[in-house]
Amino acid sequence: MNIQTFLFNRRNELGLTLKQVAEYVGVSESTVSRWESGNISNMKRNRIYSLCKILQIDPSIIMGWSDEDQYTPPKLAANTIVLPVIGEIAAGYNEIAIEDWTGETVEIPLSYLKGRSVSEFFVLKVHGDSMYPLYHSGDKVLILKQNALSRSGEIGAIIYGDNNATLKKIEYAEGQPWMKLIPINPNYPPLTIEGEDLNACEIIGIPKLLIREIQ
Repeated sequence: MNIQTFLFNRRNELGLTLKQVAEYVGVSESTVSRWESGNISNMKRNRIYSLCKILQIDPSIIMGWSDEDQYTPPKLAANTIVLPVIGEIAAGYNEIAIEDWTGETVEIPLSYLKGRSVSEFFVLKVHGDSMYPLYHSGDKVLILKQNALSRSGEIGAIIYGDNNATLKKIEYAEGQPWMKLIPINPNYPPLTIEGEDLNACEIIGIPKLLIREIQ
């Protein structure tokens, strides 16, 4: 298998258009098309990172690619954990945070927890398309419980306003009385939370694993 076949097929497996990938990575459609034709010379590291993130692949696939590279046969995980999908989180705005377990579960290899306790994680289902194409409505997301972000611009699960919950890219400036919730989908506007409304905001975690069923 060569990189031309791989990148093209992977994009189509995820249902992404050239335009969607190009907008996310920050390049032209013709550039993405050139990459899919096998011309990946002089790709900048930040472009590789963004491309791999939206295609949900490991950067080493591109950074260390050669015509002789072959896939390592997959290994079945011997140790897994079953977690309940405890509710939904909106990709849009103004939806109440509700824990409502319907019996749905996901099975995750223990190695994905990176040595952390199972109690430090929970799983929610994405509802809405404001974070498309990175997150699709119906995706399940493994979230690490965390009440702070490591940096501005990180994607996080947040409760704000009257107990509304959403998954967004969150921007802020240290010491400033504002926070921006930014969708990835350009059809949705960002939301600025400022002043006293910040007191009602609570980071509840950051996404660590995306689970998607390919139809």
